[in-house]
Amino acid sequence: MKKSYFFLFVFSFFLIIACRQKRSGNPRVLVYTNHTPSADVTASIQALQKLGNINGFEINATDTTNLFADDSLSAYAAVLFLNRSGVNIGNNNRIALERFIQAGGGFAGIHPTAKTYNWRWYGRMIGSTGDSGVSFMHQEYDGGRVEYNNDSLTAKNADDDAHLKMVLNAIEYAIGHYSPLDYTKATTPYPPSEDHFTKHMLVTATFFEPTEMTILPNLDILILQRRGEIMLYKQETGKVKQAGFLNVYFHSNLKNVNVEEGMLGLSKDPDFKNNHWVYIYYSPADSSVNRLSRFTLENDSILNSTEKVILEVKSQRDICCHTGGSIAFGPDSLLYFSAGDNSTPFDEPGQTYVSHSFAPLNGAPGHKQYDAERSSGNSNDLRGKIMRIRVHKDGSYEIPAGNLFAPGTDKTRPEIYVMGNRNPYRITVDQKNSFLYWGEVGPDAPYDSLATRGPRGYDEVNQARKAGYFGWPFFVGNNYAYHEYNYLTGVPGPAFDPAKPENHSPNNTGLTVLPPAQPAFIWYPYALSPEFPELGTGGRNAMAGPVYYTDFYPAGTRYPDYYNGKLFIYDWIRGWIKDVTLQPNEDFEQMESFMPHMVLHNCIDMEAGPDGKLYLLEYGTGWFQKNPDAGLSRIDYNPIATAASAAAVVVDTSASAHGPFAAGYALTQVMDCKSCHKEDGVSIGPSFKRVAEKYAEDKKASAYLSQKIMKGGSGVWGDVAMSAHPDLAKNDMDQIVEYILSLKPKALKGLKPKA
Repeated sequence: MKKSYFFLFVFSFFLIIACRQKRSGNPRVLVYTNHTPSADVTASIQALQKLGNINGFEINATDTTNLFADDSLSAYAAVLFLNRSGVNIGNNNRIALERFIQAGGGFAGIHPTAKTYNWRWYGRMIGSTGDSGVSFMHQEYDGGRVEYNNDSLTAKNADDDAHLKMVLNAIEYAIGHYSPLDYTKATTPYPPSEDHFTKHMLVTATFFEPTEMTILPNLDILILQRRGEIMLYKQETGKVKQAGFLNVYFHSNLKNVNVEEGMLGLSKDPDFKNNHWVYIYYSPADSSVNRLSRFTLENDSILNSTEKVILEVKSQRDICCHTGGSIAFGPDSLLYFSAGDNSTPFDEPGQTYVSHSFAPLNGAPGHKQYDAERSSGNSNDLRGKIMRIRVHKDGSYEIPAGNLFAPGTDKTRPEIYVMGNRNPYRITVDQKNSFLYWGEVGPDAPYDSLATRGPRGYDEVNQARKAGYFGWPFFVGNNYAYHEYNYLTGVPGPAFDPAKPENHSPNNTGLTVLPPAQPAFIWYPYALSPEFPELGTGGRNAMAGPVYYTDFYPAGTRYPDYYNGKLFIYDWIRGWIKDVTLQPNEDFEQMESFMPHMVLHNCIDMEAGPDGKLYLLEYGTGWFQKNPDAGLSRIDYNPIATAASAAAVVVDTSASAHGPFAAGYALTQVMDCKSCHKEDGVSIGPSFKRVAEKYAEDKKASAYLSQKIMKGGSGVWGDVAMSAHPDLAKNDMDQIVEYILSLKPKALKGLKPKA
């Protein structure tokens, strides 16, 4: 009997405690619609409010994310998404929802399957994997309660009792016992705000086509200039001087041929402090190769007499393009360096059947430079590859275990670690696990031709955990396959098989059957990416920066632990930097903008210095020339956020000089236009004044130029492809065209266009 009383007492005690932990009042549910007013939304909200009135909970509806913050969400028991648009909410709003669930909140989703590539946490919560997912999910997840149904609540079923019962069950499960939220259990952190960081310019108006840099232990910085100079920034004085020069091939004598060779890649030796060795990948003027050599730096000078030639990659010259040319060391002191496919991506003049910016696969006799099968797809050629070797003290090298082809394998080069690259321009190696990352500059086709030629162009950021084949020129992006194509007849063949790629080009000296193709880690086209929409639209030049580890750097100068283990990536032409969060197994988790308001002038290299700060090398906004906005900068972290620390946006006051066309001019300065065109001057594309002069008397010029901006293309001003801008707003496009045409010569401004 006494035992019964004891158990009754214990039960009553815990019942009282449980009752005390329940929040007061009726539970509140935040309903997020993200829709403009519609009959479906109105009917849905009314039905939900009736359910709430009957069943004792309150419904608050919103079509914005203003309430997605800790202090606002803490007043709710659950959040309900009525549509799939929720996955596109901003980063801090996402974090707020994650923290709400982790604190014990609930979630109900009543919407069709959502694309969740770029928000993996949300995808796991509702059982979605990209474009597909479960029809029903009921689970405890990350500290909270979740019920998801891939049905919809619409005006047609808003008064259907069975349908409303399903909705009610989801809401009641999400509400749970209406216990107080405990934000001490929230694990997802907020990023430091942008006003904690400052871009500090170290060098401006000095460099002439800078390419790659390496930061020395004393914070001096060696910088290559494409035309042969090796420059040295002295941290102590803030001055730049020339430390060396190599005679390189950097200019073609052929008309209308731009070459990218010259000084390409640079890295210090892991033991530089003791041996003073630096490695340079360059194009010697007297030999059609790209050469990897080691030099000694003494008394701030590169001694040419100390050169040790390590390895050479043959190159076909007087053609454009794709050099690759980045050097990086792994934590085991293995040297990695990249080489581009050395193939021409443009349509061959005078030919009936051409590549149209799809994969160049012309194996017909006499057209080698238009066949990337001879290089990237060739296991017996170092072009279009990333090599991995161990360099000895005498300058010789050995092949480490684990490369793609074992030494002695017929028709292969054992130096190859990764093959199937187009233009792996910047590479980096994770200094804890040796994973290799690189940015892959992709082809230019703006639209798919999946039935006959293949996919549109994509840039890629790639991850190699081990040696592998990464697709080019037979695949791009998420293993999207190109077709075989007969350049003599124009007849397309079957699509290549990523499980068993085969290279039948007569120019192939390697294996016919290649290893299975690996899909890209991140991929994005000119248009908005459905998988990675935060990458934006426009021109593309993907680059890979460092994987950042806070324990490598001094506590007083390093970045916050928020960035520990994150991969930094950037785009040369779009002008953004993103930090990528990786899952514990190193899969992609999510990405976000880093200093989104910072102005970049074509960042061509990024490294973390020994002080834990990011250093940026900017090429400047103009091709093949000395740009006044080329420079070297450092990003400092300030523990105390101040207005002065915010990344300043440089306002171009010259826009006012363009009067009614100021808006169009301003758009060309903030978009990728400025990377290829100047108002009046030489770059890789025609100046806007030359365009205005060409179309000054053409009454169809506005429509034509609008289509050119939207679709991109090449051939009018040369072979270099103009980026497509399929998602540019019509009003913005019109203003850009009006500004360009306003630059026509004064003598022609009064003339009426010819019919």
